[in-house]
Amino acid sequence: MFTRVVELTSKSGKAQELSNTINEQAVPILKKQNGFVDEIILNSDAEPDRVLALSFWKTKEDADRYQREQFAKVTEILSNHIESPPAVRTFNVHTSTPHKIAAGKAA
Repeated sequence: MFTRVVELTSKSGKAQELSNTINEQAVPILKKQNGFVDEIILNSDAEPDRVLALSFWKTKEDADRYQREQFAKVTEILSNHIESPPAVRTFNVHTSTPHKIAAGKAA
């Protein structure tokens, strides 16, 4: 399994609105993508304008395809709510209890 961590900085005081927009407009796009597994949206307590969106994918290739084909569209949807372009980092999932992955092996 593979994950993309998208770090976003909302416009001042708009983190909740940004998170709602991700959930209502971006997640439906993600759900239509081959290999998409799950999305988690996190709002920071310490940095009130910081939002993390974690998307989980069956393979790196699935995540790369989404990046090529849909990410620009999603970024455009979010553009009115963010201060700067999203920062994207990628990771292999080592362990996930909800997704039944332990020590890098699918369970």
